[in-house]
Amino acid sequence: MKEFVISEVKAETAVLVGLITRDQDEEKTKEYLDELEFLADTAGAVTVKRFTQRVGGPSSVTYVGSGKLEEIRQYILDEEEAERPVGMVIFDDELTAKQIRNIEKALCVKILDRTSLILDIFAMRAQTAAAKTQVELAQHRYMLPRLQRLWTHLERQGGGSGSGGGKGSVGLRGPGETQLEMDRRIILQRITLLKQRLEEIDKQKTTQRKNRGRLIRVALVGYTNVGKSTIMNMLAKSEVFAENKLFATLDTTVRKVVVENLPFLLADTVGFIRKLPTDLVDSFKSTLDEVREADLLLHVVDISHPDFEEQISVVENTLKDLQCGDKPSMIVFNKIDNYSWTEKEEDDLTPPTKENISLSELKRTWMARLGGENCMFISAKEKINIDEFRDTIYKRVREMHVQKYPYNDFLYESEY
Repeated sequence: MKEFVISEVKAETAVLVGLITRDQDEEKTKEYLDELEFLADTAGAVTVKRFTQRVGGPSSVTYVGSGKLEEIRQYILDEEEAERPVGMVIFDDELTAKQIRNIEKALCVKILDRTSLILDIFAMRAQTAAAKTQVELAQHRYMLPRLQRLWTHLERQGGGSGSGGGKGSVGLRGPGETQLEMDRRIILQRITLLKQRLEEIDKQKTTQRKNRGRLIRVALVGYTNVGKSTIMNMLAKSEVFAENKLFATLDTTVRKVVVENLPFLLADTVGFIRKLPTDLVDSFKSTLDEVREADLLLHVVDISHPDFEEQISVVENTLKDLQCGDKPSMIVFNKIDNYSWTEKEEDDLTPPTKENISLSELKRTWMARLGGENCMFISAKEKINIDEFRDTIYKRVREMHVQKYPYNDFLYESEY
């Protein structure tokens, strides 16, 4: 009798490449590559090697220098001989069509940059028609200036007599150029269609927002993977998808929350990230209308992340780009359970560190002064300091409700 052995499907392996420059020191490059590895993991790839190079700036031809490119090529060849083939090489910045073409020619493996990797993850995560349309629009915008590299294998097939379509030929149009023009026209038509669809979806969402009644709108914003969906589930008692992956939530979710008989609307929005593709921001502007129309923003920060200060800056700058930088907001430091925050004994003279700092001490740090009275320290996962969190939100929403709807009795739940 035959035995059937089910072989385990191996994840695709990836090599990461980043630069150390005048504007980005070695420590910062490591942090960016850590995040790039997390992105690769989210997309289903396993990182097996990192390459960095100290240069003044990226090469316009191959991003890294020729020597470093040869080093990467040799590593790929060695792994191939050892039967550990490298599936892809991922670069930490957006590459031009010229760079991709030259790098592919040298390395002979799949080449991705940070933008295309993020777009792949967004395509995997998109669930609703709106999110799928927004992602497809961003993908086509990204692809349009990079079309030429898809048809380089046809460039020398130009027809005609005599010279055979060489570089100096005049009036000879090879099939590569013809196909390029056709694809460009198809993509432009598709972009126009997708924009029209998004306008229709946006009109529907605008109508939905108008029908939500006279309720204060609160939006959760923040860097990706800081725990916004977990907070949403805790406050709204809902089941929004939450996972320890980047961009676990793509579609904006809105729920009605009631705290002490005071109802308000809470929106969970897509997370931001460093070097977020401009096309992606533009495509998701209709989704981020929930942020624009919010009365109060809850800026959620992962206090356990070693680089949360830059993450705060990234979110604040993105909000400014959305013309939301001056909205009323609260900063919510989440994941304090990653600090061993049990109160210290009074005679314990040990200096406060990440391992022993208490909640009361957190409230006296510069982080607390950053938000003043509008600063909270919580753990949504472990339900730490949640009562104070709810009470603070209640007071802010109640003040806003009285100001915005002075003649509306907020003690009675509105229809939503």
